[in-house]
Amino acid sequence: MFTGLIEELGSIAARTDHQAGARIMVAASFGEKGLSSGDSVAVNGVCLTALDITSNGFSADLSPETLQRTTLDRLSVGSRVNLERAVTPSTRLGGHIVQGHVDACGSFRGARSEGEFFTVTVGFPPELSRYLVEKGSVAVNGISLTVAALREAEFDIAVIPKTWEATDLSSLSPGDPVNLEVDVIAKYVERLLQYSSDPADQ
Repeated sequence: MFTGLIEELGSIAARTDHQAGARIMVAASFGEKGLSSGDSVAVNGVCLTALDITSNGFSADLSPETLQRTTLDRLSVGSRVNLERAVTPSTRLGGHIVQGHVDACGSFRGARSEGEFFTVTVGFPPELSRYLVEKGSVAVNGISLTVAALREAEFDIAVIPKTWEATDLSSLSPGDPVNLEVDVIAKYVERLLQYSSDPADQ
């Protein structure tokens, strides 16, 4: 589990593709000091297993499913990625509950500056609309953000200067795909309501 508070903006140091998927090497400063082989790490909001830990970073395998359902298939050497290690029992939950399980890919529509702050617009597919509400939580490339305005196929998020500088949002161009994960609580509520309204389950 993650919180959506990005710890570091890393980069892809190497990538090897093969029939069973791909392997990436991620350059990250926490390396051996804060990571062990087998630990979970969110890379642009996708939960991956850290392997081959070094002082300069770690490697991770990308399954065909991950490549198909997320934006990680677009990663190449030099790509910047948002990184967050899994929470511990003593971690402060400063963002919201993020599983690292991408629900769908959206698109970066653009950003406009408002002084030192930014309003970012993100497009989303129709199947996610029922999970999004104004002032609700959403993870965009693993970043815990709040929906500031909601329209039929896109939403706005207000981004503070620190988030803009410390994540990949500032490097996105209009049309770039982004990983979206809705609030898991909304999905559980939907499932519970489905069961409570089905007479066969009474």
